[in-house]
Amino acid sequence: MEIGRYIALACCLVLLATPPGAVAEQVPDPELREILRAAASEADSFEDRFHAEVWLTDMSSRLARQVKDPEERMEILTRVHYEAARVELPPELILAVIDVESNFDRYAISVAGALGLMQVMPFWKDEIGRPEDNLNRIDTNLRYGCTILRYYLDKENGDLRRALGRYNGSLGKRKYPNKVIDKLSTKWFQV
Repeated sequence: MEIGRYIALACCLVLLATPPGAVAEQVPDPELREILRAAASEADSFEDRFHAEVWLTDMSSRLARQVKDPEERMEILTRVHYEAARVELPPELILAVIDVESNFDRYAISVAGALGLMQVMPFWKDEIGRPEDNLNRIDTNLRYGCTILRYYLDKENGDLRRALGRYNGSLGKRKYPNKVIDKLSTKWFQV
């Protein structure tokens, strides 16, 4: 049985084990659907500059314990840098979100069925008409996740805690936003 079937089977099992109403909180927002559709259609090129090289070197040393393979680590970091810049978010914030969401496991699956580094709900693929997108791909997952977080930050008028709560489906609760902000300030800060 191929890996895709295992992942699909695992997703089905997770959804069957999820309490009723747990996934209902994540109702597709039509405005966000259009923003994701546009983001998924953009080009995937990254223009490397000197400051990006310095940033990549610094962040690579911080990520080395979690992502042993240097090629995968560099792919994650370059894509995080690119996607964060594309939506005008600090790349360190995205690293903190990933750290909390998936511990940098690109194949992570949450109890609610969210997938990949940034734990994106797979219903978004159908919502934006891109059912073939693979949320375990680093670039795809980051494109979706960064776009969603930017949308929530705008919707919450720049209130990071509320945006993080929306992203996690825990709006009004402090635990998740505090975890991300703690990771941001203690591990992913930029010196």
